[in-house]
Amino acid sequence: MLPALTPRQDDSASVSGFEALRRCVGDIPRFIGDHWGQTPLHRAGVDGAGFGDLLTIADIDALISSGGLRLPRFRLLQDGKPIDPADYTKGAALTSSTRQVDDQADPGRIYSFFDAGATIVLHALQEYWPPLARFCRQLECALTHPVQANAYITPRFAEGLSRHADTHDVIILQVHGRKQWHVHEPGAGGDEPGALLFEGELAPGDMLYIPRTFPHSARTESSSSAHITVGILAYQWRLVLKSVIDKIVYSLEESLPMGFADDPAALSALVAERLGDIKSKVDTIDPAALATATAQHFWSNRRPLLTGQLQHLLDLDQIVEQSTLRRRPGSVCKLRVESDRLFVLLGDRELDMPARLEPALRRIVAGKPFMVQDLADQLDEQGRLVLARRLAREGLLELVTP
Repeated sequence: MLPALTPRQDDSASVSGFEALRRCVGDIPRFIGDHWGQTPLHRAGVDGAGFGDLLTIADIDALISSGGLRLPRFRLLQDGKPIDPADYTKGAALTSSTRQVDDQADPGRIYSFFDAGATIVLHALQEYWPPLARFCRQLECALTHPVQANAYITPRFAEGLSRHADTHDVIILQVHGRKQWHVHEPGAGGDEPGALLFEGELAPGDMLYIPRTFPHSARTESSSSAHITVGILAYQWRLVLKSVIDKIVYSLEESLPMGFADDPAALSALVAERLGDIKSKVDTIDPAALATATAQHFWSNRRPLLTGQLQHLLDLDQIVEQSTLRRRPGSVCKLRVESDRLFVLLGDRELDMPARLEPALRRIVAGKPFMVQDLADQLDEQGRLVLARRLAREGLLELVTP
């Protein structure tokens, strides 16, 4: 475990990320020490509005009734089993195109199945629902692990998924209605769960954290339910180290000697020799370089959140000395100086700039609103206007309108 998990006070994304995490788990150090990857955590009444800023029944209804959803963005479950998608999708022609699709949501059929006891699942909402996109990005900035969000809408007296264990940690946020949950320890073997760790009902505004591999089940009784499942797709040591170990192992392409199976003793000496070769190569791996590459992989795979970007592009020529700008909430920005160059990582791309711009970028990354003319102590008028407009064009900055 890392020795500390503290937001950088000069990085607004880090600070807001820890606020989002604290909203879910409360005392963050206690959560890390007592629960993260170890045991479930239930918190009642976390949000008095039932996480209405993230998702509501009206929002869900709008997403479904529009008919714009396509597989695999959604699915239906009943009694623990998936319903054949052909039963609730339809074919449609794409506008101004002869291309046909056959995986578009059929709202009427979806609602009929729901009325008959089916659970509606909306997948990867962070990809197309802005409130959850921002919330998941905030959590990612705190956890530095990828995060996804699904929604489960279950009618009364029904079960969506049967008892199962996820391959990643999850945070359950109850949005509407009530649902009964059972969480067990992982069993010693087979499909049988271990001891019951949590049994209770989640009400709107409640949170339940479940570590990976912990079997759990949920069902409704006299109330319908809607909840958000935030999945934490944590990086694992085996994958980080496998990437470098595989390169070493794959280099051993020499065939075993003829007759190796008839002389295990001789083969044993050769195995020991090869293991020694592997160990010597492992010893040459630079831990700092591997750590840097792992961190770079995470930050370089964060999709920019560009809601409102079209209007910002149309307003670029309105950015003048007196304009107020701010870092876009949820934006990724990591700075790296090499010699006389400054590399600005913005999630899915990297900008190459002169190193002399670092002080101005550090100020911008801090996240506080600023006027373009506030950079006068670091850049001349033309330089600060060019920088401000460039970063607005790239989606890092947004214009603050009075």
